[in-house]
Order: sequence, then C-alpha cells, then structure tokens
Amino acid sequence: MSENFYQQTTSEPTSSYDISLRPPAFSEFIGQEKVKERLLLMVEAARNRDDVLDHVLLSGPPGLGKTTLANIIARATGSQLHTTSGPQIEKAGDLAGVLTNLQKGDVLFIDEIHRLHPAIEEYLYPAMEDFRLDIIIDSGPSARSIQLNLPRFTLVGATTRSGMLTAPLRSRFGLVNRLDYYTCEELAQIIERSAGLLDIPIQADGALEIASRSRGTPRVANALLRWVRDYAQVRADGTITGPIADKALAMIEIDSDGLDEMDKRLLEAVIYKFQGGPVGMGSVAVAVGEDASTLEEVHEPFLILQGFLQRTPRGRIALPAAYQKIGAPPPLGGQANLL
Repeated sequence: MSENFYQQTTSEPTSSYDISLRPPAFSEFIGQEKVKERLLLMVEAARNRDDVLDHVLLSGPPGLGKTTLANIIARATGSQLHTTSGPQIEKAGDLAGVLTNLQKGDVLFIDEIHRLHPAIEEYLYPAMEDFRLDIIIDSGPSARSIQLNLPRFTLVGATTRSGMLTAPLRSRFGLVNRLDYYTCEELAQIIERSAGLLDIPIQADGALEIASRSRGTPRVANALLRWVRDYAQVRADGTITGPIADKALAMIEIDSDGLDEMDKRLLEAVIYKFQGGPVGMGSVAVAVGEDASTLEEVHEPFLILQGFLQRTPRGRIALPAAYQKIGAPPPLGGQANLL
C-alpha cells in the first residue's frame, strides 16, 4: 500500500472530500506567510484602484496549496474562477473557447502551465499583455487573421516545474511566488483544522505524529489523517493519539522521517547498485521499476530536502544520512571523489 501512497496523493484528481477541507479565505489558510502577505497586498491595491488583479504565477511541489490559493484569490476579488490545465489546451481553438467565455475581472486558473504547447503560448502572450486574441483562420494563400478583444482578466498559473517555463511567458506575470514545504507545526495546525471539519477526535500528540511524517505537504497530511482515522476506528476507540498514529503509519510502512518503501528502494539503488552515485535518475528509475518523472517530482525533492540525496552536474549522489538510514557503510574516502 505504501509504495505508491505519495504518488497517489499528489497526482490523483481532487475529490469533493478534499474540496471540503480547502480554506475559503486567506485568514484560514495556514502557512506560506510571505506569499499570503504579497497576495493580500495585491488584492487590496487592485480593489482601491477598482482595477483587475495582475497575473500571478504560483510554483512549487505538488500538494502545497496552489489550487487553493487560486480559489481564495477569486473569492477575495469577488470574481468567477475558471479552471483548466496545460495538457487540456491542445489547440488554439481550445484556448480561444476558454478566453472568450471570461467576463471582466474573472480569474483563469491554468494548472501545470509549464505543459502548454509552445504554439499555444504564442496565442497567450497578447491575451495576457493586451487582452486580445489573434486567431489565424485557414491556411496557405487564404489564411487570414482575426483579432478578438478580451475583457481584462487575471491569469493564475500553477507549475511544479518553473524551470520549464519559457522566459517570455514567465515575464508576463506581475508576481511570481514559490510555495515552500510546510513546517511540522504548520502541518499539525492543518491536521487539527481538518480533523475538526471532519469531526475526527484527535489529540495534539496525534496531530504532531502525523505532521512529522507528511513530507511538509498538506495534501499528504490530509491523506494520512484519513488513514489514521480508519485505523483508530477499527483498532482503537476512535481517538487519534500519538501512539495510535505511530502504529497506523507503521502499518503502511511510513517511517518516522516520512520515508515510504519507494523512498528507501531509491536510496538503496543509489547506494548498492550505483556505489553511491553519481547516477542519473533515469538509471535509478530502471533499477527500482518506477517512472523517472514520478521519482523526480514525488520522491527526489523530499529526499534532497531531508539531506539524503544531492544533485550534482554528473548526477545524484547519496549523502551520509542516506547510508545511515539504510544501514550501509559509508564509502571509502567520503563524498569528495563523487562530486
């Protein structure tokens, strides 16, 4: 169950259950204080000018609240939210259909905006900058361009890979924010809030135990809360305590550092099969039987954050903490020969 647990919690479509846990306002959104402060200032300034909010880009790993913030921005500006994603916009007509349905002040949220086709980006530039859409009809000698005026709108883009955004697209956002992983204390507050909304009895030590294994990610924290709730109902009296949470998470092989089975297999592969690295993630993916993009997006960022892996120009290397975690002897001569 644990091998693909984090992959499922970061890649599956959002359910109505998750939507019910989303904070509806900045005042209820826990964490990301600097980002919230900037967005609140932008919203207030736009209101004072009776103007439309500037375009906003939100970047960071999955599950940190980018979609939630888009919803909050729309509510705070009293606007209608329209949601789509980069892979859904396959041709210019798809983009035109979305943009022409907007009203003045509406918020258009494009998730995974880094996956927009370059040709689609070309149509998006004048839409963001001049609020117009230039569409080419037909092809060859009969081709002609039609210009459509658009209402002033706010584009909120979300990306887990900001480095894949083209410079022209990135430069058209008025504010670029990166969301960071949450602290254990912030996650404990989120878990207690979610437990209250779902009427789950939970003690402070239970919330902290779940938070410490949630990889700094609210979406993972809420998913683990659901699992621990089920365990507490079947194996205990229904109340989530520290010891109950520990047993529940041990059952799905999530250890005290938040590492699951695939995390450990990844570290073992780097250490035992590739002598600690450096090694490319593609080779590691073959060794552990997992997709390389999943390892790069779901597992690797947390392992780097926790000091188990390091990226180098030649590939990934296992750091001393990884050897200690796996129980393997450190390499002779330390890491100097690997860098």
